[in-house]
Parts: sequence; structure tokens; C-alpha cells
Amino acid sequence: MNEDVVNMEIRKFLKKVGITSQREIEKALQAADAAGKLDGGPFKATMTLEIAGLGLTHTIDGDIAFE
Repeated sequence: MNEDVVNMEIRKFLKKVGITSQREIEKALQAADAAGKLDGGPFKATMTLEIAGLGLTHTIDGDIAFE
């Protein structure tokens, strides 16, 4: 296993996840704001990473605050 290649591939995947996730969250916030549904906060968020071939499931919980 080439550690440098693996590291680069993981970083590319995580960059894709981060960018697309941020866009989806922003779109959902904008839609909720336009519909007048942004009452209170923060929003609870959960992200689950699964890699079936490795038997990996990792969940991260957090909050997304807004003004």
C-alpha cells in the first residue's frame, strides 16, 4: 500500500464530501429562510461515513448555528 497515494485519495474524497455537503446545507437554509421556517436554532446535524469494504461506520454529531 502506497501511503502517499492513499492519503491523496482520502483527501480528494473528503474535499468532495465537504464541498457538496456545504452546498446542500446552504441550499436547505436558504429554502427554509425563504419559507419563513428559520425560527430558532441551532440545527442538530449528523454525518455518517460508511465504507462497506472496510467494515467502517463512523458517525459525527454536531450543531449548525445561524444568525
